[in-house]
Amino acid sequence: MTRPLACRALMLGVAVAAAALPAPPAAAATRLPPETTAALRRASVPSSALSVVVHDLTTDRPVLRWREDPPVNPASLVKLLTTAAALDRLGPAYTWATPVWLTGPVRDGVLEGSLVIQGRGDPRLTLERVWSLLRRVQQLGVREIRGDIVLDSSAFDLPDTDPGDFDGEPLRPYNVRPAALLFNFRSVFYTFTPDIAAGVARVSVEPPLAGKVADHSVPLAAGPCADWRGALKASFEPGRTRFGGTYATACGELGWPVADPEPATFEGRLLLGLWREMGGTLHGTVHAGAAPADRPPNFEMHSPALAELVRDINKFSNNLMAQQLYYTLALQARPGERATPDSARDTLQRWLAERSGPLGGGVVLENGSGLSRGTRISAARLARVLVQAWDSPVMSELMSSLPVSGLDGTLRRARMAPGRAHLKTGSLRDVTALAGYVLSNSGRRYVVVAIVNHDKAGAARPALDTLVQWTLRDAPAF
Repeated sequence: MTRPLACRALMLGVAVAAAALPAPPAAAATRLPPETTAALRRASVPSSALSVVVHDLTTDRPVLRWREDPPVNPASLVKLLTTAAALDRLGPAYTWATPVWLTGPVRDGVLEGSLVIQGRGDPRLTLERVWSLLRRVQQLGVREIRGDIVLDSSAFDLPDTDPGDFDGEPLRPYNVRPAALLFNFRSVFYTFTPDIAAGVARVSVEPPLAGKVADHSVPLAAGPCADWRGALKASFEPGRTRFGGTYATACGELGWPVADPEPATFEGRLLLGLWREMGGTLHGTVHAGAAPADRPPNFEMHSPALAELVRDINKFSNNLMAQQLYYTLALQARPGERATPDSARDTLQRWLAERSGPLGGGVVLENGSGLSRGTRISAARLARVLVQAWDSPVMSELMSSLPVSGLDGTLRRARMAPGRAHLKTGSLRDVTALAGYVLSNSGRRYVVVAIVNHDKAGAARPALDTLVQWTLRDAPAF
């Protein structure tokens, strides 16, 4: 085929494909689809409590705007800002380094000095990775430490706040406060396994913590598996965990993650417990201190790539990991300075202004996770961030980090079309929200942002589902 004929054939193919797509509406709708209005009415939630933007990425035009400009509480949709900013500023291949020093010579398995570990914000220093860190120390020939274990967490300069400040639930893992050196989310995982022959449920505890004692079993009980956590009558005290109740046999094996009641000493107790379990000996103490400034570390532990970690943050709405990322952005933006709440907020707001325009007084960002009563942003601004991200080099990493409708993350039980929507969800006592990308029946891609702020917000979730279904049908006129 000659070049002119080939060009004409290509143009014809594009024209036919374009003609096959439904024509987009000439102007954005400024009222809600009837099915959405009906769902709100059933939930006893007024339409004035809902903010919506639906934007056609194929034509780069909005197809629905409803109360898109008023600042509202977005709940966990804030994580979209934090992760998009991190992918943009740090890059998908970014990793956190946790440097380790041996401050003395090693002779015959004995470290004549201290072991020093410096935290730089790694969000996923889980039990397995801490074990690997200590294994590296043993591979350097260390079995006995004559000095101390020194932990440097000075990269973050954060106020000493009560983890129960947000909702009075200090033992919920989502309330754990960020720290530059953070092991295993500062949480303990209790697993209950029925042993019918013995009449008890065996209790396993991870990770091992020095000085921590927990009941190893709890009596089994007949009946359904209802409020099994309440039936355990658990008492989580510093140094001691008791289960004064029973565990229903019908529950099978279940796990219960609990934030440790002594977060400030968690890393030290985990290290000491794990080091002893691995056969190591420590003559000194575990305490906070400064890392050596005059010599390079003996080795560094590197995290998985950022592209992998943002999936954990967005798919499972991990508040603590989002906060770690939030402060990491400040560290990288201001080399040599400690990350503070003010510097983290300023860093994210500067990025947001670059991507979505001047902020004015309508944007309030209290943290990087959305676990906040005071955060405010408009649906229109969130939509602009998502539209801009669609054309950015990190689009694929951001989109793939979002829960997929009916398949995984916080959308695994969603009733909308399986696999057709990548949406971040948000939930607080008086907020329900979703935002992300929807692939319509015709193959068009849309940005959808929908946020409800109301005392009965939880009941309005079906109304947001109707918006997604309407978008799947290419936003038909009504």
